Amino acid sequence: MGKPTGFLEYQRQGNPAEFPKERIRHFREFHPLLSREERRRQGARCMECGVPFCQSGAVLNGMVSGCPLHNLVPEWNDLVYTGNFAHALERLRKTNNFPEFTGRVCPALCEAACTCGLNGDPVTVKENELGIVEDGWERGLVRPRVPKVRTGKRVAVVGSGPSGLAAADQLNQRGHSITVFEREDRIGGLLMYGIPNMKLEKRIVQRRVDLMAAEGVEFVTGTDVGKDKKAGELLERYDAVILCCGASNPRDLNVIGRDVKGVYFAVDFLKSTTKSLLNSNLADKSYVDAKGKNVVIIGGGDTGNDCVGTSIRHGCKSVIQLEMMPKAPDRRAENNPWPEWPRICKTDYGQEEAIAVFGKDPRIYQTTVTELLSDGKGNLTGVKTVKLGTDLKPVTGSEEELPCDLLLIAAGFLGCQSYVAEAFGVELTPRTVVRTEAGKYATSVPKVFTAGDMHRGQSLVVWAIQEGRSAAREVDEYLMGYTNL
Repeated sequence: MGKPTGFLEYQRQGNPAEFPKERIRHFREFHPLLSREERRRQGARCMECGVPFCQSGAVLNGMVSGCPLHNLVPEWNDLVYTGNFAHALERLRKTNNFPEFTGRVCPALCEAACTCGLNGDPVTVKENELGIVEDGWERGLVRPRVPKVRTGKRVAVVGSGPSGLAAADQLNQRGHSITVFEREDRIGGLLMYGIPNMKLEKRIVQRRVDLMAAEGVEFVTGTDVGKDKKAGELLERYDAVILCCGASNPRDLNVIGRDVKGVYFAVDFLKSTTKSLLNSNLADKSYVDAKGKNVVIIGGGDTGNDCVGTSIRHGCKSVIQLEMMPKAPDRRAENNPWPEWPRICKTDYGQEEAIAVFGKDPRIYQTTVTELLSDGKGNLTGVKTVKLGTDLKPVTGSEEELPCDLLLIAAGFLGCQSYVAEAFGVELTPRTVVRTEAGKYATSVPKVFTAGDMHRGQSLVVWAIQEGRSAAREVDEYLMGYTNL
């Protein structure tokens, strides 16, 4: 197991981070990687315990504990410790198509289940993963793997987010001919336009897309299947179709004054900044600008935090993040034991930056918006809020007004946009995700499959990859009568 006493000898050392007031001056990633030698010490901390909860992906008390991809964590941690980074990369790629994505944006379910974390600090599993794959890219070990034999089968993948890319990658390596359709001008889905540059620089996404193209995957951008291209055409031309269109129907705000100017969905706000960055480094001014504005964000999740960090980089006057739920405890509660996912309060990068710039945490808990205020000309000037009790009912007398020039709605997503599902005639559940048999990916329409958020609802990148891999396995069996994926 590498070094049996490593977890006793070495302290956890994560990738360093630029100070908040330094990193808000740019939109680049701000976590430089550790040296190879330090990464080896972090790998040495892995206990290679008898029951590796880190790779289990088990559901405990309604939450997943450990990696949904069942990454071979103890194996490649040991290989990192012994300096066998090339072999570690092969073991990592066996279960994960895109470790450079999960190594950056995954909430590290593996680390929450790490045995070292029971009475100390968990192993830096996520950062070890990133270190392995980036070492591989740097040394030219990640290179095109063109299938030697093609099966003659053609598969269309609709949507180029993590589930669509994972399905495309798996099926292409199997030898099928894959075409990925994307309605946006760039490939990547939420990886490209949903996750800010500071967390995932877009050159990282494009690097992987270019590799897949070199391996034979065809990418078609600017094509909205169900509108620009008929479903019937894909069903006629391809042997199978996989719908991976995400859960991109945002939950709206139903309050008085909703029609005032200055209200945007978070995904549109983030997308406009990223697109402007890529097109002109913000010179075209085509993005929703928070500069000099009082920003209020509805939603306390990761997307809301991304809006905080982006608004600060724009130069906002103030930023507040409203959360309906009570503040989570700072430490595990007795009813939330290890290795369950820790239901504790975390302060993410955006909140750290708000504290550094404005001197306080931007989050206000157990609060919701009841009305939007305007200047009489249709421009947003403020919001009325009310406190919520533990039963989420308004508390009488707790009303308050907050100044607000820009309101961002980051309240999650309701499911997929229905027009693609309607175009293919697939059934939707009451949650507006595509209906399949439990544990299956085939829809009610012959040779049409689905994966990712469109299938399971809004979720994590790691789950999207898992969904894409599983759907690919089912499609392969449908096409060939068996599968070795």
